[in-house]
Amino acid sequence: MSGDLLQGRLIVVVGSGGVGKTTLAAALALGSAKEGRRTLVMTFDPSLRLKDALGVGEAAKDGPIRVVEAGPGFLDAALLDVKRTFDRLVRTHAPDAAAARRILSNRFYRDMAGNLAGILEYMAMERLFEMQASEGYDRIILDTPPTRQALDFLQAPDRMMNLVDSKAIRFAMDPWWEDAGRKTLALRIALKGAMELSDRVIGRRFLLDVVEFIRAFAPLFDGFRSRAEEVRRLLQAEETRFLLVAGPGPDRVPDAMFFLRKLQETGHHLGPILVNQVHPDPGAAAGREPGTVLLRFLAERDQRGLRLLRSLFPGEKKIISVPLEPVPPGDLRTLGLLFDKLSKAAPD
Repeated sequence: MSGDLLQGRLIVVVGSGGVGKTTLAAALALGSAKEGRRTLVMTFDPSLRLKDALGVGEAAKDGPIRVVEAGPGFLDAALLDVKRTFDRLVRTHAPDAAAARRILSNRFYRDMAGNLAGILEYMAMERLFEMQASEGYDRIILDTPPTRQALDFLQAPDRMMNLVDSKAIRFAMDPWWEDAGRKTLALRIALKGAMELSDRVIGRRFLLDVVEFIRAFAPLFDGFRSRAEEVRRLLQAEETRFLLVAGPGPDRVPDAMFFLRKLQETGHHLGPILVNQVHPDPGAAAGREPGTVLLRFLAERDQRGLRLLRSLFPGEKKIISVPLEPVPPGDLRTLGLLFDKLSKAAPD
């Protein structure tokens, strides 16, 4: 069974919030290492629950931390820190040290760049590219944030390629921002009008900081574009699999359906669907105590959700029922036990 779950060089674990994605990603990564694979599990989920599941600290933001040695295999864990990743990207790909300092000292970069909408997904894309290009791992398992933000990550390569070709970039790169271009009367009038408008709307200093940031960043645009294209190919590659983790019950099916349809529309390859935290049936012999009645109700509800999901994907996907754990796994030993259960689970 683990062969179905651990299929592919890149495994992306996706799903809505609160369904146990991080725990399952950690268990799968541990199992991959024990099967002899050089494995990296990484997350760009802002909650960073992975560091608790694997017992790694904040140091994992600086780079992969070794968690387990398992013969020829091992497990490393890495956490995404947006600002550190962005700084490292600038220092690595700027044409020289002076160009890097120009970007890093820019006021817009220091105050705003790490908090812009979409920057988390862009940096996650860059981090994934770095780890894949290092060729230090046989398998990478990526733990993602809840569904909608994970979709932003899948769209990040296209958005980055569109961004570097956008009108805003061409505007900032126009020669009339340069001193020589401001000498003609027409351009000075245009500049004055632009500055007066910017003063009223967003502030002159802010506009100049943004323009300066874009112009300083310009030498890196080609690299952004090419890496974004590489990541897009990687996410759609045959050896990449998306494992959807869904919650039990009919009310969780629409969210799972939404994500599955989006993945299919964008040409990504789907692995099994893990329906996690399924309540066990207490059995007919159980009494009628309030607790037992509630458990029976929850078990029947979860089975209705499984039947509905199967009916929507008849024979198309392997749907694996993962029983609810009495105590959520919280260390390497219990994560290993969870992987053993996953390996033995028969697909529905």
